[in-house]
Amino acid sequence: MPARLAIDGGAPVIADAIPGGMHGPSLIDEREINAVTEVLRSGKLFRFIEDSNVANFEKEAAAYLGAKHALMVNSGTSAIICALTGVGIGPGDEVIVPGYTFIATAAAIVGVGAIPVIAEIDDSLGLDIADVERKITPHTKAILPVHMQGVPCRLEAIVELAQKRNLLVVEDCCQCIGGQYKGKYAGTWGDAGAWSLNYYKVISCGEGGLIFSDDYDVYERAAFAAEPGLPMWMSDSEWQNKPFSRQCYRTSEILGAIARVQLSKLEDILGHTRRLKKAFTAELAEEPKGYIRQHVDDPTGECGISAAIIVHDVELAKKYADALRAEGLNAGTAYNQGFPDRHIYTYWDSILFKHSPDASGYPWKDPSYKGNVEYSRDMCPQTLSILGRALRFGFNVNMQEEHARLMAAAINQVDDALG
Repeated sequence: MPARLAIDGGAPVIADAIPGGMHGPSLIDEREINAVTEVLRSGKLFRFIEDSNVANFEKEAAAYLGAKHALMVNSGTSAIICALTGVGIGPGDEVIVPGYTFIATAAAIVGVGAIPVIAEIDDSLGLDIADVERKITPHTKAILPVHMQGVPCRLEAIVELAQKRNLLVVEDCCQCIGGQYKGKYAGTWGDAGAWSLNYYKVISCGEGGLIFSDDYDVYERAAFAAEPGLPMWMSDSEWQNKPFSRQCYRTSEILGAIARVQLSKLEDILGHTRRLKKAFTAELAEEPKGYIRQHVDDPTGECGISAAIIVHDVELAKKYADALRAEGLNAGTAYNQGFPDRHIYTYWDSILFKHSPDASGYPWKDPSYKGNVEYSRDMCPQTLSILGRALRFGFNVNMQEEHARLMAAAINQVDDALG
């Protein structure tokens, strides 16, 4: 007989609160403080100096990823904009993006003058490859897969489709720093990848971003996109591409100094979160009654910072969430009608209503664009159905494996009673 749930008067599985916190920001110590202090004492805060922290971070991140080139900028959004510019995306182009990602991903597409085409997700919480194929038109230039919450999406299938249809791939790895997929780092499967170093990411310098690619032309074009004064600051005038001017996404030495220290802690962070996720997964029921687990193509390579279960129907998902909260495990469905979570396309008002920064209607009415993309709040019903039934759980560096096991035990108890 199932144990009495806490919501019905039983004792909660989790008596003490699960520790909260972030990943990299929770591990800030004297090393970051000393690195910033050294920059401040030097008075050299501009990135184009000898032995620059920013330049060294770029080299160290590229070496970590096994990428030939890397460029640090001031945010993850800027990184995606520069990556798209680097591969040649611009007015007249369509770029396919999942309906589950922060609005910044779609905004970056608009930022280069291209058109976001919103596609469904599947039980991986990443792009649904079948819907991606349906959304390809003669105007499609690229696919922009997103590795949400540290879990790489179905990369192999996406890259194969892109190669078959002669499309570019730019990977949004903003929430998946250090994640791997079948032996290669997320972001190195496509033509370019992007990290975010925002406060909420795996490692952080408060705000920052990184573009990386094996293609020098992509790197150089991304560099022009990030720095309109680049020919002035760089000594080498032998550009392979004609310099062009865009907006400025330059970062500072202070952020570069913090990022270098945080990068040195990345493997320790991921080692810890992966152990937490492994302990959680091992404790979960092998044959749950009321849900399926989020599909993970490569469990060994994910960051281990999140897990998700997808309950069989919406009403049952709400009951699970209420019961889990009573057991001491904070839970809620990813999509709640009326709550404006900008990670879900239905709340991307500026995209759905084609808001332009000026009267031209750019980019949707740009003369270069010959397509006709229409949006609506219910255009991706599969995505809304999955997210309306998905309960996500996070793992952070302040937790221990016992916390992860208790989280799974709470889920098991609720599933046993309600499933």
